[in-house]
Formats: sequence, C-alpha cells, structure tokens
Amino acid sequence: MKTWKKISLMCLALLMICSTSVLAVACGGKDYSKIELNEVTHSIFYAPLYVAINNGYFEDEGLTVSLTNGGGSDTSMSALLTGSADIILAGPETVVYTDQEGAGDKPMVFGQLTTCDGSFIVSKEDEQDFTLNDLVGETIIGGRNGGLPAMTLQYIIENSGYTIGTGEDEINLRTDVAFNLTANVWEADETVKYCTLFEPTATNVENQGIGYVVASLGEISGSIPYTCFVAKESYLEDHSDIAEKFLRAVQKGYDFITTSDVTAVAEALLPSFDGNTLQDMEIAVVQYKAINAWSSDNILTEESFNNLMAVMLNAGVITQASNWEDCVDNSIAEKLAEEN
Repeated sequence: MKTWKKISLMCLALLMICSTSVLAVACGGKDYSKIELNEVTHSIFYAPLYVAINNGYFEDEGLTVSLTNGGGSDTSMSALLTGSADIILAGPETVVYTDQEGAGDKPMVFGQLTTCDGSFIVSKEDEQDFTLNDLVGETIIGGRNGGLPAMTLQYIIENSGYTIGTGEDEINLRTDVAFNLTANVWEADETVKYCTLFEPTATNVENQGIGYVVASLGEISGSIPYTCFVAKESYLEDHSDIAEKFLRAVQKGYDFITTSDVTAVAEALLPSFDGNTLQDMEIAVVQYKAINAWSSDNILTEESFNNLMAVMLNAGVITQASNWEDCVDNSIAEKLAEEN
C-alpha cells in the first residue's frame, strides 16, 4: 500500500507541474500538431502529399508531418491500430477488413487521395502494341494477396474475359510477393515476364534497361478509391481541427499540381525522391496527370466505394459488402470543398 501511495503522490505532483497545456507537452503529453503519418509505400502516385510537405503547406497550417513507409497496407493499418501512427495513407480495403472484423475504435477514411490504379505493367521485353492478351500463358507478379493492387489486377483480368491459372490459355497472377519486393523478385526470376510497378520504380527499371512500361492499369481499371487517408474514429472526433488542417494542406498540394507546369511540379517533388532525376519526376507526373490519378476534393463517393466492393467480392476476400457510411467520413472533405 505504501508503494501505491508513493506512486499516487508522484503522479499528483507531476499533474500539478504539468497543469498548463504548454507544459503538458513538455511533460510527455502528445502534441497533436505533430502528425505521425504512415504511408503504404513511397511513390510519385501520392504527389499532392509530397508537394504539400516540400512547399511548406503543412507548416502554413501549423502542422509538422513525420513520414514513415509501411511497405504495405496491412503494415500501415497495424501502425494505426497500435497507435504508432495518427494517420495512414493506405488502400481503403484495409478499412473494410477492420469494419468486418468489428474493430472497436474503428478506422475511417476521411480523405481520398487517388482515384484509380496507379501501377503500370512492366515487361522484360519491349512491346509497343501490348494488350492484356499478351499476358496469356505468362506470369505476372501483381502484389500481395488481399491487397488492392492484386485484387484490382484480378478484377481487370477476369472482367476482360480471361482466366487466372497456370494453363497455357490462362494468366498466372502471382500474389505471393511482398509489395515492396516486387521489382527485385521479378528481375531475379527468369520465368516471370511481367510485374506491376508504381512510379518512380517503373521509370527506374526502364532507365536501368531491365524492363519496359507497356501499359497503365489506371487507364484500364477506371475509377476506384485506390489510396486514402485513414484515422481512428476517436481521432476524427477529438482532433477534427487537426484532420481539417491536414486535408487543407493536401488540397493545396493538389491545386499546385493542377495550376503549375510539369517542371515546377517535378521540382517540388524532387526533394522527396533522392536518387531520381528531374526528368524522372516529369515523366511520372505526365503519366499520372494523363489518367487523372488524384482526387480534386478528397471526397470518397458511395459509387466509388461500391466499385471497391465489387473488386473485393470478385477476389473472394469478403463474402458481403460493407456499408459506405460505416467506413467513410466525408464531413471534413465536404467542408473544405465548400470553402473552394
């Protein structure tokens, strides 16, 4: 009992010392203006975010963003659930999984960043007139099983009339490779002709002379909520002002991209991609602009969410669709859209 009394007295003393909000931060309380952001991977596909970071738009909103690479949506979601991340940028399929598992303080999409598949089919041969029919009888590495890249590719293949399998008349879709290891495994395995890669990795592969970008899956897939900003329900309730400032900064990044020339955008992105050239950035920006990769208002519509449900049901990873309103909170994005 004496020990517990001592601990109680110590806690009371610390509480008195940290009575003001400023001192509370100094005493170990969390400063919510410093956001721990975990991204599923590092790609120019997420350009509005990096422009917002490099152009100081988060600082303009009084925020500091610490960026961590998750290397996969499942890892990013784990970071959110365990509290090591405040916000994650990941595939919304992870929110559906947690919804169907009945998570208590459930993750919610509060902003959509990308509106289509941002990956490219890369071949070990230069195929100028590539079609999906060229995949027949071949193997393509399409991402992790249960991840949106692999599920989207499966949906595209099967809804284009092709069959997935290992037969001569089928397309062998491999989903056993970790997302961030795709390029390495594809390059090392002589039996695998194709893989899907995001930018800047796709352009880097071309520059190294080991592969060729032959198709954009974004052009083929059409509208689908591919990557979104996700936070816990409690975070959005208790710190809606922070989430609003965060999305406003991202919106400024998008506005800069759409009102600036390609070179200016590439220059704004370059600090986030060491080892890449300005030309690499320009190529990727042009490719992603061509498919309208980025959301103009961060709002994830019910129609777009239902497209995601169709992809997930087709892949067999869920047996029934989740409800849009149980996974998406557009209130902040809609408020910002009214400002514009």
